[in-house]
Amino acid sequence: MKPPPTTPRLTASFNGKTYHNPVPTTVSPPSGYGAMLQRWLFEKAEREPAQPLGPFRADAVALAAPVPASLLRATWLGHSTVLLEIDGYRILTDPVWSERVSPTSFAGPKRFFEPPLPLAQLPQLDAVVLSHDHYDHLDATAIRFLAKTGVPFFCPLGVGAHLRRWGVPAAGITELNWWEEARLSEDFTLAATPARHFSGRSLTRNDTLWASWCLLGPQHNVYFSGDSGPLDEGFRQIGETYGSFDLVMLEIGAADPEWADIHLGPDNALAAHRLLGGGPLLPIHWGTFNLAFHAWRQPVQRLLEAIDPTVPLLLPAPGQRVDVAAGPVNSRWWSGQAQG
Repeated sequence: MKPPPTTPRLTASFNGKTYHNPVPTTVSPPSGYGAMLQRWLFEKAEREPAQPLGPFRADAVALAAPVPASLLRATWLGHSTVLLEIDGYRILTDPVWSERVSPTSFAGPKRFFEPPLPLAQLPQLDAVVLSHDHYDHLDATAIRFLAKTGVPFFCPLGVGAHLRRWGVPAAGITELNWWEEARLSEDFTLAATPARHFSGRSLTRNDTLWASWCLLGPQHNVYFSGDSGPLDEGFRQIGETYGSFDLVMLEIGAADPEWADIHLGPDNALAAHRLLGGGPLLPIHWGTFNLAFHAWRQPVQRLLEAIDPTVPLLLPAPGQRVDVAAGPVNSRWWSGQAQG
């Protein structure tokens, strides 16, 4: 591990009931909810695909094979759900398999395409890593299924209560504050790191913590952003402490000026990528659910416009397994073009 940052590490505050970001953060839209409703009703962006997407299929047989100890591979399954094969381990981030990300099964944002890999075909996992408890990151259906497999869960403070309620034994849950670490094995460490966001399900808000994660194997380091708005000093400190990264997974979707403090969007994701120290970039949190006012393709289109061409960019189709060391991937799946 590198020496500690030269400035005090950013920490979330807790008043005994709720958590708070280390910098002033606005969750409510500055223009008001009335203006936001008008935009939702009357703006004409193509927020959902006009034509059905997929089907996309992951190779379940290949994913079930032993993981080589020297490789880093990633399979993006949609939104923020990524199956990582890293240094002999399989780690799943923010597993979401439900058709809708909402408190109900009949209303709320609906999935654009079926999951490329059915839950029942997941290979044996070594860990599940959770960033926070929002419905598009913490899916009760997926957790109940995974609870039966005995896989250990790693999550921010307070999220364990949800997991226990859905059948995960307490012994299988590790809850961390920012900058705390846990060992998956003698040579593999998971570190919870800062993010600028909020939490809550149904009527609750901020009674659990949110986090990004650093996955530190014997040969490869991976950064997983979860959800975050701009947090320059936080990203810089993460890079100073745990970089360099062999893979950086940053959210690019669901951004808007009305909630600019809590989501990055493509341009701020590129700024965060630089602060983290660079590395191959896998965009997440886009192209799967209608969670914002922008067109569903807009995040990746803007990313391609703004990115430095020297950055290794990974844009696989959902379910496409990529070897990170093999270099850039641009499947163009969102445009209907052939894989390139």
